[in-house]
Amino acid sequence: MDRLIARFAQEVEDGFEIVTIYEKAGIQKERVEEDAFFLSLQEKHPSAIWFERKIYDDFGLRIAKTYDNRPLTHHERFPNISPMKKSFRDSKIDEVEFKPYRYKTIKGDGVFNVSVGPIHAGIIEPGHFHFSQAGENILFLEVRHGYKYRGIEKMCEGKGLDDITPIISRISGNESIAYQIALYELKEQALGNDEVMPNIQHAILLELERLVHHFTDIGFIPNDAGFGASLTMGSVMAEDTKRILTTLTNSRFGFDSIGQDIELNSKKSELSEYLYKMNREIKWFEDWIMDIPSLWDRLDTTGILTTRQAIHYDTVGVVARASGLKLDRRDNEFYKQYGYELQREAKGDVGARFKLRIKEINNSLLIIENMLNDFKEYSSIKDNNYKDGEYISFVESSIGELMMYLKLKDGVIDRLFIRDPSFINWQSLHLMMTSDIIADFPLINKSCDLSYAGCDL
Repeated sequence: MDRLIARFAQEVEDGFEIVTIYEKAGIQKERVEEDAFFLSLQEKHPSAIWFERKIYDDFGLRIAKTYDNRPLTHHERFPNISPMKKSFRDSKIDEVEFKPYRYKTIKGDGVFNVSVGPIHAGIIEPGHFHFSQAGENILFLEVRHGYKYRGIEKMCEGKGLDDITPIISRISGNESIAYQIALYELKEQALGNDEVMPNIQHAILLELERLVHHFTDIGFIPNDAGFGASLTMGSVMAEDTKRILTTLTNSRFGFDSIGQDIELNSKKSELSEYLYKMNREIKWFEDWIMDIPSLWDRLDTTGILTTRQAIHYDTVGVVARASGLKLDRRDNEFYKQYGYELQREAKGDVGARFKLRIKEINNSLLIIENMLNDFKEYSSIKDNNYKDGEYISFVESSIGELMMYLKLKDGVIDRLFIRDPSFINWQSLHLMMTSDIIADFPLINKSCDLSYAGCDL
């Protein structure tokens, strides 16, 4: 089955287009009128559900043969507007009555519901998790986001490509560099460069961002199983990596760093010292953490996503690879010459996602070391004579495949659509919860470590 990458709508003359992007078939377009229905893909691709609900929220276009026509980003007091329509701009928004949201639940004797969030007992982003339970066992989970919906795609309309860099850079802190690279590649294409040349400087920063995220996760995952010692070590390694990012980019998150001329040559010695230290520390951490039976009793067989489920839900990134899928946008000749190897696990449980991160940490450290030995300075884009047209870019972020679609018209952005990897993977989370207990939810959730901000565009 051809993997569904994204589905969205855009306004064109005298109507709308439903744009569907597949891995093999590429971009497919369907013209629809404002009052017409478009056919759902949910039967073949369950991951289409959120895409199609968002199309309705954005444009008011109705879905035919759908299992779910509830609003996605339009919460209980969201105004009666279709914000992505061209006609909506600087318009007055009227207050509306509270419209209750209908959660999907399972009913029966002894079945009860548990609501978690959107405010949580920690410094995290808002998201709601609605459980149906029988005793300790979870029967069903519904994930609901959109509490921090920012209207980013609308915000970028009518702007020049160079004007949106600060916005794109700050969409999701875990993936700032990945987002910037995706935008940079769109700019390259819009300048007429059909084949964007690989850039070692970008790749090094991207791998450092991946390391920050993975180091954080290998600390937090055991912590959610009651093993707090790992959090200390993971946090120290993540902090050391953030400090290197700060040295290179003047930002702990790498904000506004892609497209700038960064003199990595003068920082080679600091990077080399960092790599030596991290290689030593991750080896000690791995030897130590793998030999704690009580921890692995919690991680093994918890939160399983089978290979078949991972394929059916079009999952990407760590979630997909931990279930055996061979899916990574870095799987190309450029990365392979610097020691990249696609890492996978087979079991699809929390333990597999944890082990996969350690494998990817080791591989990222090797990639950076090899790139550092072959590094040469790159010049950033100086031209801004962007050509009208449609462009698409892909980047393997720390979470998974990030996709960005751009349509330029009359020199400005007519449509920008962003598909964060988390938007796909959140929809598979409920499959990992079946028959597990609610006390394991934080552990399972953290093992995926998906972005809330990536859904709340």
